[in-house]
Amino acid sequence: MIQNAFFLALREIRRSAMRSMLTTLGIVIGIASVIAMVMLGDATTAYITQSISKLGTNMLMVIPGQERKGVPSSSLMAKKFTHNDIEAIKKEVANIRGAAPVGSTMIRAVYGNQNYSTTIEGTDNDYFIVKDWVFASGRNFSEIELRSGKAVCVIGESVKKELYKDQDPIGTSLRLENFSCEVIGLLESKGAAMFGMDQDDVIIAPIRMFQRRISGNQDISRIMLSASSAEVIESAKASTIALLQERRRIGLTQEDDFFVHDMREMVQTLSSTTKMLTILLGAVAAISLLVGGIGIMNIMLVSVTERTREIGIRLAIGALEREVLLQFLIEAVVLSSLGGIIGIALGIGVGVGTTIYFDLPLIFNTSIIFIAFLFSTCVGIIFGYFPAQKAARLNPIDALRHE
Repeated sequence: MIQNAFFLALREIRRSAMRSMLTTLGIVIGIASVIAMVMLGDATTAYITQSISKLGTNMLMVIPGQERKGVPSSSLMAKKFTHNDIEAIKKEVANIRGAAPVGSTMIRAVYGNQNYSTTIEGTDNDYFIVKDWVFASGRNFSEIELRSGKAVCVIGESVKKELYKDQDPIGTSLRLENFSCEVIGLLESKGAAMFGMDQDDVIIAPIRMFQRRISGNQDISRIMLSASSAEVIESAKASTIALLQERRRIGLTQEDDFFVHDMREMVQTLSSTTKMLTILLGAVAAISLLVGGIGIMNIMLVSVTERTREIGIRLAIGALEREVLLQFLIEAVVLSSLGGIIGIALGIGVGVGTTIYFDLPLIFNTSIIFIAFLFSTCVGIIFGYFPAQKAARLNPIDALRHE
């Protein structure tokens, strides 16, 4: 009986192919929109996680100033860090792989007839450990170069492409504002990080050279730390806060004049925001499913009216109510299921195309595909039941009289 009802449903759908296609359009759009939105949301979340992981492994960022939610920090007025703070952290804070002082500013670099505006960061060799940066060629700073503040530097891939093209930069003299430095190292490319920031667009110099020749003071604007593992990040963070509170003489009732950023918190915040937006957009897209369901119910009611005599004949020759009910219910389910299948294919196509276009990670969420198909089937059952019940309850005599 179910098999016969299924084939009858296919026959009726094929008989009114254009009407059936337009009927399922709401389901197609709804399913495709939900799947595309979820795929795009998952891809964006994965991209954010990957981008922040490129900044460094298990990284903590210590910045002077008071952290205010929704209000800019007063970091410019806060007391900066010193070299003694860095030494104290390296000696007294357990479970860290490295602690790097960082000062940075924009600078114009010149080589030959090429000039390029980029970022210069003054730091030490722990910077490369914290950021998991590998050298493509050359070396890091020697102890003598760090202590004396010798004019040497390491450059990123983007700086090399802009100034040196295909030439090997190692050993060349690079002019920075009013002085020159020797290029001793070239970093491997890391590519774009969060918000499209080019991590390779950087020049790294010894912190003492940066302070003496560029910033003109001994201040350290931020400290970058790397915990030895993800499990000890919290303890390393707590130890760093306690140590700096002691060194900066901050009492129990006083507010800290520095704050420590855990990069995991940034990942969680951005990921949560992305997921909420995905849910919101998916919910808006799901409204199309409701519209599609109403469309199916409307067309099925029209179909019942058109086929009243046919239903009357079937009932008159012995067809049971449940058989008529099943026929129209299966017809509604087949319509919505076909719409669901087409919508899934379209949604996956749009999702894949969008992620490729924006160069995002491709994430397939099989559970949302299954849920979308199941939901489209349920739409057919829910919105097809009333027209099917109306057809099954027709009086055979009245149905036969119908013109």
